[in-house]
Amino acid sequence: MDTCLFCDFDNEELIEEGEHCYARRDGYPVSEHHTLIIPKRHVASYFDLSEEEVLDMFRMTRLMKQRIEALDSTVGGFNAGVNAGKDAGQSIFHVHLHLIPRRQGDIDNPQGGVRGVIPSKRTYVRRSKG
Repeated sequence: MDTCLFCDFDNEELIEEGEHCYARRDGYPVSEHHTLIIPKRHVASYFDLSEEEVLDMFRMTRLMKQRIEALDSTVGGFNAGVNAGKDAGQSIFHVHLHLIPRRQGDIDNPQGGVRGVIPSKRTYVRRSKG
């Protein structure tokens, strides 16, 4: 197996460690405090994680959100997501969840959030019920 960026890393990069995962800052951050939640076990796809690993990653994500908010009062929201598979943009085939702090004005129009991965789907008209 080739060297994995998330299996072989400098402990100085570690922010927090859980039973099944750890957190570190992204090396190429989208915004300040952009954090990665990474399972310790080398797994390529999010969908191959055990329930225990998913739960530990969820807990770590919540903890990191709280810490980021305590560090930076300008944070008004977050995008959290996983790229699962090459066609979804995954470039490092060791699962990792991106926790990206968002601030008012960081882009002109944040409407649609993660829907913006396909630009033509960012904006939409809600259908009325009934």
